[in-house]
Amino acid sequence: MKRMLVVTAHPDDEVGGFGGTLMKYRADGVETSVISLTAGEAGTHRGHAKSDADLAELRRAELAAAANILKLSQAWVLDYKDGALDRENLYRVVGDLVRRIRELRPQVVLTFGPEGAVTGHPDHSMASAFATLAFQWAGRKNRYADQLWDGLEVHRPQKLYYQTTASLIPDRPPISPAPITCDIDIREWIDEKIRAFKQHSSQAPLFDTFEAYARLRLKESFHLAATTSPRSMEVETDLFTGVEE
Repeated sequence: MKRMLVVTAHPDDEVGGFGGTLMKYRADGVETSVISLTAGEAGTHRGHAKSDADLAELRRAELAAAANILKLSQAWVLDYKDGALDRENLYRVVGDLVRRIRELRPQVVLTFGPEGAVTGHPDHSMASAFATLAFQWAGRKNRYADQLWDGLEVHRPQKLYYQTTASLIPDRPPISPAPITCDIDIREWIDEKIRAFKQHSSQAPLFDTFEAYARLRLKESFHLAATTSPRSMEVETDLFTGVEE
């Protein structure tokens, strides 16, 4: 079976940059998984939450609701601190991701670029760094060898993609996005993508802006960042191009 893993920073990220792609590939029979490193408890938009703990609980439930629409095979929210991923223990976070890569055994891993996506969010940048290291280290016996004592085996995902963009958002931190190497046409799934985002009710102030941008774009863009087989850069139309099952 083909398997895809998306590593994000917050609940709702899975829809914003990856939702249409996740639905397209799930419809094609791909096993799709999402890991959010935080529960998004430091978010600006807080719905009816009265505390960070309330917001974390709410946003976990929101991701679960969105996952049902996206038809995800698995979705997890980890317990790292929202707004402070740059202060987490790198070896610990990467180790958590390495373990899950070795368990799930995806051929394709998707995450943000190191610029932090269109918002330039530092947590997005750190998710990129953690996921990139996990992609590289999951297949090495000298990285997190203690996991192998538990019966896990090393696993090398074949392709790593960064979510990227062809347009910027005014009044945001300056970013330098990676060039697009693959556009995924998501017009067939755009209504469901918008519906999935609206499951994140705490983000209601963003609903109109999100929908307007999504309907204007109708595609999700990615940059091929690494492969297990050295190759020249080329434009792709399928994230699984060249993948061996």
